[in-house]
Formats: sequence, C-alpha cells, structure tokens
Amino acid sequence: MISYNPKEWFTFIFRFHKADTFRKLFPLIIAICLYSGLIAFLETSYFKLAETSHVKNIPVMHSLLGFAISMLLVFRTNTAYDRWWEGRKLWGGLVNNSRNLAMKLSVMLPETDQEQRTFFRKIIPAYAFALHKHLKSENTRLALFEEDEHHHLIKHIDKDKHVPNQISLLMYKHIHQLYKEGKLSGDQLIVLNTELQSFTDICGACERIKNTPIPYSYSVFIKKFIFFYITTLPFGYVFNLGYYVVPVVAFVFFVLASLELIAEEIEDPFGNDDNDVPTDKIALNIHKHIAEII
Repeated sequence: MISYNPKEWFTFIFRFHKADTFRKLFPLIIAICLYSGLIAFLETSYFKLAETSHVKNIPVMHSLLGFAISMLLVFRTNTAYDRWWEGRKLWGGLVNNSRNLAMKLSVMLPETDQEQRTFFRKIIPAYAFALHKHLKSENTRLALFEEDEHHHLIKHIDKDKHVPNQISLLMYKHIHQLYKEGKLSGDQLIVLNTELQSFTDICGACERIKNTPIPYSYSVFIKKFIFFYITTLPFGYVFNLGYYVVPVVAFVFFVLASLELIAEEIEDPFGNDDNDVPTDKIALNIHKHIAEII
C-alpha cells in the first residue's frame, strides 16, 4: 500500500506514480482526442452542418444521463471501498487475535517449557504468512519452520491443499495434545477456543471477498455506459466549443474512466496492486509482536 501525507496537495497534483490512472488511460485518452478531433472536423469543415441542425440537441441527452452515470459510479466506488475496508478490518482482527492467543499461551505455558513456547512463537505468525500467500493464490512456503527443530510437525502439510486450514488444524491438535498431557486445563482450553476459532472465521471472510467479485453484468454495463456517453459527446458540443471539444471530451473521459479503474483496483483488497491491503507487512508485524510476547 502506498504511504503518503494527505496534507501535501501540491505533491499529489504534480507527481505521477505507477498506480496513477493517467498512465493506464493515456493510450485511450490519445484515441479519444483523435476521435473527437475527427468528429469536429467532419461536422464543421467537411459536412458543414448548421448550428440549427438536430445534432446540436444531443447535449440534452447528456444532461439527462449525466446524473444517472454519476450515481452509478458513486455506488460503484463506495461498494468497492467497503470491500477494501472490510478486508483491512479482517486483517486487523487477525493481528489482535494473534496477540491475544500469544499472551494467553505465554501465561498458561510454563516458563521452563521452551519447546512449546518456540512452537507457538512460530506457528501463530506462520498462519498469517500462509493466509497472505493463500489470498494471492501463490504456493505457500513455511519459511519460519525451515531447518527448525519443529520441522517434523509441519512436514505432513500439503502445499497443494488449503494451507491455512491445515495450519489451524495443527494448532488445534497441538493444544488438544497439551490438554491430554495435563499441561492445559479444561477451563484454559475454553479460554483459548475463541482465538483459535477466529483464524478460520477470518480466513473464510477474506475468501468471501476474494472469490465474490462485483457481478459481471453490472461491471460491463458501467463500462458500456461510459463508452457510449463519451463517444456521443463531441457530436453536440462541437458547435459551442469548436476544436476545444477535443481536450474537454478527453478530460471527461479521464474522470469517468478513472473512477471505474479505482473501483476495479480496490474491490479486490488482496491482490498485487499498490493500493491493496498490505497483508505482507501485517504478517511481518505479527511475526515481530508474537516473538516479543512469547
């Protein structure tokens, strides 16, 4: 995710980063400029249409449709932002639950039982890293356990299957084994259950966001609406603006298409875009904090 100071106005205006919509839309903006210039030339110089022509009434249609397209884009961006913010809240919950589980285990486990403490110090952040990779559809590498004395505990994890579920199951099995050995009481087992259950709940909620995009027909309709709205703009406004219709239409296209691009980017908060939720950094923070607690 891009870090920035929201109070630096001039920096935002004159700086272009790789996630800026202008870079992505530049070829289309050039095409729109050429198209608008061609329409202006045909109407004013080639066909020499009079200003009393019925074509000059086309702006009436744009004034009627302008409100509709603005409402659609506002709803589109708000829906996408809700998905992004929900993803950020879920990972915030993962941070808190990981800390809470580590604190409880740090108190419940004996100070002399370094083997169990080391295991949970590694397995808890391992879940965050596994979920980060899982949401990005990448093969998960359990780097925290490589060349470690606990490597035998995770050797049965199949990296081609649902890795976060397998790690969560491993934590359940390990804590249940501690209960059977008498190292944890039944009351302590109940106390730990909330945090253990939250891992799977958070994973399922993240998968719901990841695997349920905006309905196809809705997304396609907005794109078609923007396309026909922009392609018909030059026909009526050329009589009032002349060749100035070229930059005006290009700017209107830039604004409308940018809103759609922003919505497309943030509706999947677990992708690889610059403005997505920084799950990798959050996982690293979980690793750091768990190591401090246990």
